[in-house]
Amino acid sequence: MSLMLENLSRTVDGVDYVRDANLTFEAGSFNVLLGRTLAGKTSMMRLMAGLDKPTEGRVLYNGEDVTGQSVQRRNISMIYQQFINYPTLSVYENIASPLRLAKMPPPEIDRRVRETASMLQIEPLLKRYPLELSGGQQQRTAMARALVKDATLILFDEPLVNLDYKLREELRAELRDLFRERQCIAVYATTEANEALALGGTTTLLHEGRVVQNGPVMDVYRAPVNTLAAQLFSEPPMNIIRGRVTDTEVTFDEHTHHELTQELAKLPPGDYWFGIRPSHITLAPGVGDDLEMSMEVALSEISGSETFMHVENSHFEMVLQLMGVHQHHTGAPLKIYLPMSKLFVFDGNEQLVHTPSRISGGAG
Repeated sequence: MSLMLENLSRTVDGVDYVRDANLTFEAGSFNVLLGRTLAGKTSMMRLMAGLDKPTEGRVLYNGEDVTGQSVQRRNISMIYQQFINYPTLSVYENIASPLRLAKMPPPEIDRRVRETASMLQIEPLLKRYPLELSGGQQQRTAMARALVKDATLILFDEPLVNLDYKLREELRAELRDLFRERQCIAVYATTEANEALALGGTTTLLHEGRVVQNGPVMDVYRAPVNTLAAQLFSEPPMNIIRGRVTDTEVTFDEHTHHELTQELAKLPPGDYWFGIRPSHITLAPGVGDDLEMSMEVALSEISGSETFMHVENSHFEMVLQLMGVHQHHTGAPLKIYLPMSKLFVFDGNEQLVHTPSRISGGAG
C-alpha cells in the first residue's frame, strides 16, 4: 500500500489551500504534517481522503488514480480535534458502529471491538456512554472507532490538542506503539514541533499550502533547508540574526565579534543569516566558544518549569528557553551567551549552508 500526491493543488476563490504538493507515504509509515494554523494540513488530508477534489494534480493509491473517487469508496478513517462520539450509544456500540455498517458478522465485531478497546485501555468502559467519560477516555473511544476498521489510511487532525499535557503524553506514546505493528499509513497533523519530534517517523513541513521540506523527522530537525524550515521546526521559533564572515572573524554588529571557529572558517567570506535555537542560549558562559552579547529584558514568560525570555538590544531581538523559573524585570540589563558550535548558517537567499557539529536539546 502506498499513497502518492502528484502535483496536487487546491485553490478556492483565488486562495491556495494546497499548492504543488508531491509526497509519497508508504505502508507501515507514521507521517507528521507540521505547520502553523492555516498552513494547509487539514486541506491536504481532506484531499487524501477524497472529501475535497483538487484543482490540479492527482491522488494515487498503489499507483491507481483515485482522484475522483468518493470518500465512501476509500478504506480510510479520520480522527479530529473534537471528541466525535455518538452520545446515545455505549462505548462498545460507538466502536462497533463502522463494523455494523460494513455488515460484519457479530462474532468478528465483538473480537475486534474488544481487541481494539484493550489496546487503548478502555475495555472496562465498554458499557458506559460518552457523557460518562473523561476527555481522554472520549478521545480514546473516537480513536478506537477509527482503528477498529483496519483502514489502510488513518488521518489524525490534531487529535490531542484539546487534552491536558499528561493525557497528551500518554496518548502520543500509545500511538507510536500502535503503529509499529500496523501496515496502514498514518498521517498526523500538528502545529507543535515538540509533538512532531515525540512522534517520530517522517515529517512534512507546510507553510501557506506549500511543502517546505519532507523527510525523516530528525533529518529535517537537524538540517532545515532554509530559515523558514528552521523556524517552523523549532519551539519557540529559531532566532535568526544577520552577520558577516571575514577572513578572521564572525561579526554581528560593530560591538559583537567572535574569532572564526574551525567549522565556520570553511565558509567563504560574506554576509549570512545565523540561526540559534532558543534552548541553546544561556545566561552563563559555557566551556569553549560562547559569544557574549549585552541585551535588555523585554518580557519574561514563566511557563511551569520553563521560562521564555524575550531580550533585545539596538540590533537584535531574541528569545531564550530556560529551564526553571527566571524572574527579570522588563528593561533589566542581561548578558547572554551563544555557543558558536550550535549556530546554523544560511546564505543570502536564506538557504542552509552549515549545520552545527553538535546538536542537543529539544525542539526549542
